[in-house]
Amino acid sequence: MTRQSRMTVTELDEFLRKPPSGVSVTSRRVRAEPESGLLLVDPRDAVAASVDFQSSLGRTITLSDLWEYSSFRKKLVSRNIYLLVSTHLPTDTDVVKRYVVSVDGANPLVRRRLEQGLDWAISSVAGESYQVEMDLSETLDTWAASNLPKDDRTGLRPGWTGASFTLKYHSDALLDFPHWLGLSRRKFKLQLT
Repeated sequence: MTRQSRMTVTELDEFLRKPPSGVSVTSRRVRAEPESGLLLVDPRDAVAASVDFQSSLGRTITLSDLWEYSSFRKKLVSRNIYLLVSTHLPTDTDVVKRYVVSVDGANPLVRRRLEQGLDWAISSVAGESYQVEMDLSETLDTWAASNLPKDDRTGLRPGWTGASFTLKYHSDALLDFPHWLGLSRRKFKLQLT
């Protein structure tokens, strides 16, 4: 396990053996206390890892009104965010190892970067539906440079799967052409290092 004030990366088996405060694990069933944690794990990834992340919202969260968006945003910047990520070789999609990444949304730097990214996404769309993806892969690449060895065969560090999550906001706009055409999709890199 590697600990930083903003992000913790833990091998899945170690996470299951020694869950952090606010998380309970029983027979490969993971549950986060709703007041302190958000599980954002894709159900397919959880099944592949043979772990049940109870009350996980998935990696795509769909919100349909301003109240839901505001409520979720407050949760995002006040709780630990847990993602199940996998490493794979750059030339292959087979999983090498699984990790649980915990991001402290209440950390002042993380909170500011999340809020800035969300504000940028919202200000760049004009009242229509949109989706914004928050991507941690560059932060994990930086972490991997000092914590994971290069592959002996390729000389490269592994790539990441599942290192992002997406908010989809669906407005009640009648003619939401930019969204229908895919023009209201935004992505920002969540830099924590």
